Amino acid sequence: MSKRRLARENCLQSLYSSDVAHLEPASVLASFQMEEFAEEPKVFEFYKNLYSTTVSNIPKIDDIIKKTSLNWEMDRMPAIDRSILRMAVCEMMILTDAPVAVIIDEAIELAKKYSTEKSGKFVNGVLDGIARQNNLVK
Repeated sequence: MSKRRLARENCLQSLYSSDVAHLEPASVLASFQMEEFAEEPKVFEFYKNLYSTTVSNIPKIDDIIKKTSLNWEMDRMPAIDRSILRMAVCEMMILTDAPVAVIIDEAIELAKKYSTEKSGKFVNGVLDGIARQNNLVK
């Protein structure tokens, strides 16, 4: 597993914990700082930046998602799919340090691994729509 994928998986778990258990971001970061992956500074910094940026921009990110997923209310989406979408949109629209195709592919793989069998297609559709609406794909 690539180090960025490991960071994304941990970010997904953190976002899910924050969303479902209503945990404060600082306590989530503190608990993940105790994990083995935190011993690798570059991996942990990417995780921490992705998680913190996503959490601090949730209203903006949710607006972007809502404009594309017209038939889905955010609170009706499975929490894991919502977390995957938030993380990917943050990485595509705010952090912009990885190619959009890679971000979408990683999000699809996370959806297939952690969510339902239909989630990969759902995540792909929403993220592809966001990328096209914002001219992020060539």
